[in-house]
Amino acid sequence: MFGEGSLPKKSPKILEHDLNQYFPELLGFESIEETERSAVYQKIRPTVERILGAVVGEDFSDAGSEKNPKSEIRNPQSVSALAWNIERGNVFEGILDALRNHPQMKDRDLLLLTELDYGMARSRNRFVARELAAALKLNYVFAPVYIALQKGSGVESEAEGENTVSIHGLAMFSKYPIKNAHAVPLPNGKDKMLGKEKRLGYLRALVADIEHPLGTFRAVTTHLDAHGSRKHRHNQIKIVLDHLDTLPRLPTIIGGDWNTTTFNSQSSTHAILGYWRRVLMGPKRVVKHHFPHPDRYFERGLFGELERRGYEYKTLNEPGAGTLHYDVASIEKNTNLRDWVPEWCFPFIFWAAGRVGGRVSGRLDWFTGKDIKLAGKPLTIGELRDEAGTPLSDHDAIALDFTLANG
Repeated sequence: MFGEGSLPKKSPKILEHDLNQYFPELLGFESIEETERSAVYQKIRPTVERILGAVVGEDFSDAGSEKNPKSEIRNPQSVSALAWNIERGNVFEGILDALRNHPQMKDRDLLLLTELDYGMARSRNRFVARELAAALKLNYVFAPVYIALQKGSGVESEAEGENTVSIHGLAMFSKYPIKNAHAVPLPNGKDKMLGKEKRLGYLRALVADIEHPLGTFRAVTTHLDAHGSRKHRHNQIKIVLDHLDTLPRLPTIIGGDWNTTTFNSQSSTHAILGYWRRVLMGPKRVVKHHFPHPDRYFERGLFGELERRGYEYKTLNEPGAGTLHYDVASIEKNTNLRDWVPEWCFPFIFWAAGRVGGRVSGRLDWFTGKDIKLAGKPLTIGELRDEAGTPLSDHDAIALDFTLANG
């Protein structure tokens, strides 16, 4: 199930399908190998591969229109970027309001967004990427990563209604032209047909060239596997960098959710053993020195790879600022965690978290770049809620202003 690495941008119509009728039968399989051997999968394989190999997009920007205030910015001094895991787009109206009105998030030149649904009950069956782009008057490209056979995990499985298109993916947005959009397949860290949330597909990095007034640069939306080991995440980022090395050199910005949890989460056993290792290291020490700084020790292979390849990350991110926060009082997160951690572990997890005040923060979201220069202080933007006080996502957003080294 590994698609092409470089495909032209296409109309969203390429994502239309009638696969849902086959989902009940597919849910009976316990591995991707078993699934792919089946007669039903052989029947639907062309449609599955068409969807998982697609990159779609449309141009909604009116940046050149005299009616658009953005057109008044004739000579921008820098490129403004934002990366954010929007947790499916479940709180759509709040996310849209933040991207439109939040003083640190609005009018960004580039949005690198991960976890966007298309036709999922948990996000009200919206095409999240397309609806955001239309409302914000931005160009967008969207790359599917999974065809979801179920509503989701944890509390998502209880969402009202049924999935329609059943696609999950990542996206890139800009008020400036997006060219040469394509995707890079990334291998799975865990069999996505094994467990409670069954899916067809694999993560992909989304690559495109942005024609900015300061000059053309390359942008990459990257989401690394949550159910993977540190070595696997390192390998995934290496695949992205290897691909970029095959392209004509341009100033490059890479951003997204890298899931640098410091854990090996390929299985509950690995996660539990990792948890006890951190207990023995001392919860306070780990929470203070490792979760917000995964590059110091646990994830040093990934970050060392970036530096060896000429990519800067240390100055492009707010040091020590967590982007995902786990609170033992969160019923929703505890419900989701129960999908892959045995019940007997929870008293010990609560005990360790209680040693540090009941709240643990890790930095999972990052920027890295080559041939770009920092312009201003990088930001981590938290406490994002809608008018009712509902968190917009389980991740904070990160923002960065930069110039092009050849500019």
